[in-house]
Amino acid sequence: MRGLPNVILTPHIGGSTEEAQQDIGEFVAGKLADYLASGATSLSVNLPEIALGVTSGTHRLAHLHRNVPGVLASINRVLAEHGVNVEGQLLRTREEFGYVLTDIVPEYSEDVLAELRAMPVTIRLRTLGSP
Repeated sequence: MRGLPNVILTPHIGGSTEEAQQDIGEFVAGKLADYLASGATSLSVNLPEIALGVTSGTHRLAHLHRNVPGVLASINRVLAEHGVNVEGQLLRTREEFGYVLTDIVPEYSEDVLAELRAMPVTIRLRTLGSP
């Protein structure tokens, strides 16, 4: 095609317009806001992609951990031992990471969080909302 007299080839420049830059900024800001508000990691490149619909009247735990067998069972064991009811839960893994979003009833003790944080596989536990 390069030799044709009526063809002009240029690199893709679609992302170089002011409008495209504005859209990219809004898109990225929206993804960060989703993560902060609900723990969603949709379209993440370094964490498992996960989005759990928001359930009213619950409190959300976002648990990032090393991807080894039995983590979900261990999380649920801690919750069950403390009488915490799970209203919704979703797990995704990617390579060395696992990420669980768990919606629970708002009434629970700080001991639950302490035990989840103390698990050897826990990288980070984030709570969304207030107990």
